[in-house]
Amino acid sequence: MHISDEKMGIKAHERMDDSLRAELVDKASNLSYAKTIENIKNIGIHSRTAVMKAIREVEAIGNDAAPVKYNNRKVGTLFVEADEDHIAMQHGNGKMAYIVYVHEGIERVSKGRNRLLNVRYFTGVKTKNEDLWIQVANYIEEAYDTYAQKKVYLSGDGAAWIKEGLNWIPKSMFVLDRFHLAKYVKRATAHIPDMHDRMWKCIDNNKKEDAKKLFEEIGKSTEKESKRKSVAEVRTYVIGNWEAIQRQYLEDYIGCSAEGHVSHVLSDRLSSRPMGWSMDGADQIASLRVFKFNGGNVYEYITNKRKAAEKKARIDKLDSRVIKRSKRNAYETLDNITIINFGKRSWATNFLKSVRGL
Repeated sequence: MHISDEKMGIKAHERMDDSLRAELVDKASNLSYAKTIENIKNIGIHSRTAVMKAIREVEAIGNDAAPVKYNNRKVGTLFVEADEDHIAMQHGNGKMAYIVYVHEGIERVSKGRNRLLNVRYFTGVKTKNEDLWIQVANYIEEAYDTYAQKKVYLSGDGAAWIKEGLNWIPKSMFVLDRFHLAKYVKRATAHIPDMHDRMWKCIDNNKKEDAKKLFEEIGKSTEKESKRKSVAEVRTYVIGNWEAIQRQYLEDYIGCSAEGHVSHVLSDRLSSRPMGWSMDGADQIASLRVFKFNGGNVYEYITNKRKAAEKKARIDKLDSRVIKRSKRNAYETLDNITIINFGKRSWATNFLKSVRGL
């Protein structure tokens, strides 16, 4: 192995340097493995397995890997939004890829187009719910002055894993995402169209008791048993989240765009094409995309990861030498004890010989 190869990040028996590996991984975050090869000319790599191997070597990138832009920033209101993407797995079972993002509000970019202020994304396929929310809470603690912070709006579809965030984020309150609410209202009223506007009138005017009566009316007017069961499920969902629905109307609440973000950040690569993922592959691609959306640089990450591994290897090697030297010195000291070499057998000589390893 040449010194120049080592500087370029090429290990013994490898054909790929850090820059090529980074380019493959970067491209593969947006394209299939086959199209990744097609989009990088004259690289001498023709196997999709080589692309997959490059991604596996990088492994899943932590949600905290990209630099945090701010520290102790004073913001009165924060917005946390969450949703999931349903991924098809290789062996037939589906899996959810979670996405959570934190931002400070929205700003107008052009007519009909807004963007989130200082957004930070988090994801997890193999990550436990609690661990994901701890990572979100740690980021908020690092980036913002939590004493200056007055409230945090946590928005989503009401799933248990999303509401788990309330246990970890101080000053947070849950708001039911209007997009999912609209789907539920439509599901309960599609077969009786005139009920649709009446239901929204109850919701918009905070008429909970009127909404309950309307659900009863819809149930009585529904003939199919399966449809009545569906209406009952919607009633439980809407009435059970009534307070969270009414928070949509608070003056400083700006809405939730989670459906669009899960599509843009995750679905475009993970679920928009007919493919089956392995658990590791889905986790690594999801984390890679989030890392890039957070402003992370793939080449810098790969080179820093390699350098850290090389440093650890040098330290481990040095530690091993120190331990061997210490053992050798200890053996030499024990060899100079007269009682071991010339003394009669006794409990003392037996003990010392066992220490020496004889």
